[in-house]
Amino acid sequence: MKYDVIGLGNAIVDVISQADDAFIAELALSKGGMRLIDARQAHDLYSRMASGLESSGGSVANSCAGVASLGGRAAYVGRVAQDQLGEVFAHDITASGVTFLSSAADASGPPTARCLVLVTPDAQRTMNTYLGACVELCPDDIDPAAFADAKITYLEGYLWDQPLAQAAMRKAAQAARGAGRKVALSLSDAFCVDRHRASFYELIDEHIDVLFANEAELLALTECEHFDQAVEAVRGRAEWVAVTRGALGSVVITPARTIHVPASPVAKVVDTTGAGDLYAAGFLFGYTRDGSPEECARLGALAAAEIISHFGARPEVKLSTLL
Repeated sequence: MKYDVIGLGNAIVDVISQADDAFIAELALSKGGMRLIDARQAHDLYSRMASGLESSGGSVANSCAGVASLGGRAAYVGRVAQDQLGEVFAHDITASGVTFLSSAADASGPPTARCLVLVTPDAQRTMNTYLGACVELCPDDIDPAAFADAKITYLEGYLWDQPLAQAAMRKAAQAARGAGRKVALSLSDAFCVDRHRASFYELIDEHIDVLFANEAELLALTECEHFDQAVEAVRGRAEWVAVTRGALGSVVITPARTIHVPASPVAKVVDTTGAGDLYAAGFLFGYTRDGSPEECARLGALAAAEIISHFGARPEVKLSTLL
């Protein structure tokens, strides 16, 4: 096969800068959360942010970059526009070792998406996302042959908000499953789960082998109050369900077992941006090499520990050197 992992997601340029709590309060933002903003709000906030780091981002794109850093063969599909940030995205993701399979959309449409991330001294990140061009992803963007030529297809739950993107996700999943390949899904956000719970369950039951969630997303999906109840509610809905729990590590739920794996130690948590994305990268890398649930979760923890030890959502060192 040509690829270990092929990702499908919102192609977003991350703009990450440091901010204090007073700035977050002044803007009336929910610290540690994510909100969608329009073009005017994006322009206003960008003009007020401190200088920072600009790089290709988006949840599944970050995961694909992590897979490549670990030594895997990764590809990515996501829509950008023919503009400056579109060029930034294409350049950065290609430089990270990921094959970018999408052509830029005409510049007359919406501009390339961007996520304006404010990181406070306690390492919490507050995200403000303008989706722009990426919401116009459609089935025409999917080459079934590419998804049939990857060991596992990784889908981003955020895409599910748009009907055409839903159709694109189904087309990719069907191409992968038709070729006997595996399919993974990230639930992305608890509010996203609340919007699409029933159809997410349908997608999971029809196509998903590996499901990724954090604890809040799992509770939202299952509508349970307690974590142990949620574990039992989701057991067997996918081959494996990998749930991150911050400092508590992660849990892998199989039809027969619940495996607890501790978080990898880190000297200082600097920025939690991308922690879940890189956990998925390590997990998927292990999965494509027939790792056990424990081995996959440990690789995920290792990759997540590297990413939270510095500023930004992409590895500062080749993750393969940490193995």
